[in-house]
Amino acid sequence: MPTASPPTSGPAEQRLHPTVFTPLLTDRLCIRPVRPTDAEALAARRNDPSVAEFQTWVPPYTLEQAEALVAETGSIDGPTDDAWWMATVTAADDDATILGDVVVRLGWNGRTAEIGYSLARDAWGHGYAVEAASALVEYLFTELGVHRVEGMLHPDNRASAMVLERVGMLFEGHTKGSFWVGDVVSDDWLYGMTRTEWEAWRDRARARPDIVDLVEIDDANLDDTLRVATHGSQRDMVAPVSISLGEALVASTATDGRVRSPWFRAVRADDVIVGFVMLDRAGERESYLWRLVVDRMHQRRGIGRRVLDLIVEQSRSWGDTSMTVSWVPGKGSPEPLYLARGFVPTGLEHDGELQGRLVFD
Repeated sequence: MPTASPPTSGPAEQRLHPTVFTPLLTDRLCIRPVRPTDAEALAARRNDPSVAEFQTWVPPYTLEQAEALVAETGSIDGPTDDAWWMATVTAADDDATILGDVVVRLGWNGRTAEIGYSLARDAWGHGYAVEAASALVEYLFTELGVHRVEGMLHPDNRASAMVLERVGMLFEGHTKGSFWVGDVVSDDWLYGMTRTEWEAWRDRARARPDIVDLVEIDDANLDDTLRVATHGSQRDMVAPVSISLGEALVASTATDGRVRSPWFRAVRADDVIVGFVMLDRAGERESYLWRLVVDRMHQRRGIGRRVLDLIVEQSRSWGDTSMTVSWVPGKGSPEPLYLARGFVPTGLEHDGELQGRLVFD
């Protein structure tokens, strides 16, 4: 079915004409309209292969190209329909210290917005992309009144995926062979959220819960447990709860020929189901942490560490003296969580996962 054309009239028609953009200030950043003097920094960013790797431009990128882009986007007062508009990201206390840029394209007469961002290599690793994108998304929802915000990226660009996830976007799709840069084609990941979903993300619980406990899964909490879901970038690092329960049901055979003996519980934080954990009881005085999932809305609350403490105590109660776990390495991996709890890499690897062991005191 062909894509429908945007309406040309209606109550949102005035949004085709951009609202004059007022700089956005965050704790550390200023997002302001571009200036002619921004062209040199823009050209330098776009000529950096590490910055350009997953972008739509291919170096070399000349100063003349940067000057033309700055002049074009600088002639527009703010985000507008069917055209990319760019703003410069600077330090909050010095708007001449350029860190990068953000871009926006409105659609459907201002009802939707697609965003992008690009930071200089020296600005990576400080959380600036999340801070800038969060401010931009809030502006789009609260000031421009858009209904939906989305972003698209290369599947290998996990760092960018994690930015969109920390802004609150949901992974919505993976399209194959759908994006071209010159003669090179790639797959595409689509993230998005409606204003209602953004408000739920904005208002989610963030403090460490008073109580974290493990509860049996029954008719009353099964649906809530099945709804526990990770971020999109974590899908290849941990299986969905439904798959885990299926594996537990058939007691699948382990790689060494043993029949697994699963023990599983829902994770509850202050009376809300927020995760799932499963152990393998087949080992000799050693448990295997088969699965640990914390819902995307409840990550970064310290819940994972408290679950580890609870399952260690559970394992001890069975007479175990150690526990093993395995993880997929890479961006967004749970490896730091396990290492911080005291798991030590064993040097063993299976199907791309690294093994760690925790010997109980």
